[in-house]
Amino acid sequence: MGANNMLEFERELWDKGYRNIACIDEVGRGCLAGDVVACAIILPMELLIEGVKDSKKLTPKKRETLYDVITENAVAIGIGSVDPKTIDELNIKECTLIAMKKAIEALKDKDGNPVTPDFVLIDAEKLAIDIPQKSIIKGDEKCHGIAAASIIAKVYRDRKCGEWAKKYPDYSFEKHKGYGTKVHIDAIKKYGPCLIHRESFLKKIIGARK
Repeated sequence: MGANNMLEFERELWDKGYRNIACIDEVGRGCLAGDVVACAIILPMELLIEGVKDSKKLTPKKRETLYDVITENAVAIGIGSVDPKTIDELNIKECTLIAMKKAIEALKDKDGNPVTPDFVLIDAEKLAIDIPQKSIIKGDEKCHGIAAASIIAKVYRDRKCGEWAKKYPDYSFEKHKGYGTKVHIDAIKKYGPCLIHRESFLKKIIGARK
């Protein structure tokens, strides 16, 4: 999809009179440890930030650069997260939806004023909210605002992983960001889970501990 077409979904809504369109994506859904994090973002009309695309297709350095550009230009940003204990108590699907709703509720402008969206574009999910919404499959590849949200969520969570790495140095969270890499799985087998591991995700791994 060409860069200009990334605004197709937003333009359709602007043409209908919507102005505060919140775009939402999450990160950390498949991790073995740490929070699942969602970002809701409202961008100015017709703003197309060069280089914005699915965060998974960007280098960490490029994500950091775009994070600064996006936050500088955004009308409002909200972050929502759900901790590992709650993920274990409920399930990752439900907690992803909770994080997304929290992100909408947390939307604030640069002065800290709450901003309520009049429409929501969501990456592949549907929320139980009173705001009109549209779910877009592979939204982070097709929609500029959702791609921007994916970058903000990813950088925010990666920075949290840096904090977790200092608190739990045996697990190298700064490298794998909580995903199930060999280094991470080997550390779990050696040291057992720490307080930010999702126990419900570790049954096969813990069962394989020597």
